[in-house]
Order: sequence, then C-alpha cells, then structure tokens
Amino acid sequence: MDRVLKNIFRGGIATEKIARDAEFEALGTRVQRHVQRRFRGSLAIRAVDAGSCNGCELEIHALNNAFYAVERFGIHFVASPRHADVLLVTGPMGRHMQAALRSAYAATPEPKWVVAMGVCSMNGGVFGESYACGGRVADVVPVDLEIPGCPPTPATLLKGLLALLQNPDKQEA
Repeated sequence: MDRVLKNIFRGGIATEKIARDAEFEALGTRVQRHVQRRFRGSLAIRAVDAGSCNGCELEIHALNNAFYAVERFGIHFVASPRHADVLLVTGPMGRHMQAALRSAYAATPEPKWVVAMGVCSMNGGVFGESYACGGRVADVVPVDLEIPGCPPTPATLLKGLLALLQNPDKQEA
C-alpha cells in the first residue's frame, strides 16, 4: 500500500485541466442572471422521457457532468414534477406515456413551462404517428418552447432555456 501511495505522490496529477468553452461560460452566466432574478437562484427541471432513443437524455446528462456542470448556473434537475418549474420532454409521444405526461403536467405547480427537446418531441421524428406513437408532445400538453436537434447539444439546450427565461409572456415566480 505504501508503494502505491508513493507512486501516486511521485507521479503527480495525471488528468488534464478542463479548458472550458468561453462561449458556453458567457451563455451560462446570462442564464444564471435570469435564474437569479426570476427564480431567486434555482431553476428546477424535471426531465420526462416520452419514448426516446436516449440520445437527448445523454445530452441532458452531459449538462450535469463535470465539464458543463450546469448546476453552478442555478439549474437543477429534480425527481418529482411537484418540485419542478420546467418539464423537459424528450422523444416522440408514445401512446403509453400520454396519461403519464398529463399527470406530470397536472402535478407541476404554476407557473410552469414545457420544453419539447429534440426533433422527435417536436413532430414525432422518424417514428411519426403510428399505432405506438402519438406524434408530437404539443398534442398532449401545451408546449412553451421547442429545441430542435437530433439530439440538441448541451449548448443548444442552454440557449433554449435562456430563450425561455427571456420570454416576457410568462409570469414571474
């Protein structure tokens, strides 16, 4: 054990320093200002998978990893729609998920926003409308913002959230 520790101390830190993107940092700072002003520092998002291929979920998880670390901008993902300000819906609207999405929407307190993330949630994507797929999310619950992409990048997702926060039509919390 001592030999292993000596090798670690002798070798030093082996990981690279994070070179953050200046554009993403500036975007995050703008988001943080809006979150601070409208939500007193914390925007809670509940991600709802309505039948996606998990491509969008991977990008959502990337927002929470050590590189993007979106929580430092005041954006938090929560486990319950009862604690959420935003429902972030991914994937085509599977028929089996329609009732679940309506329940999550009803459980989200006012004022609430719904964001359709990815092409599939916007129009059904390659799945369209079939026996198993109901098409777009807007046919089930009202959608306030659509973020295109297959899947949208973390920066695109953050830009969409900024556009949502800048929307003057919604009541302030």
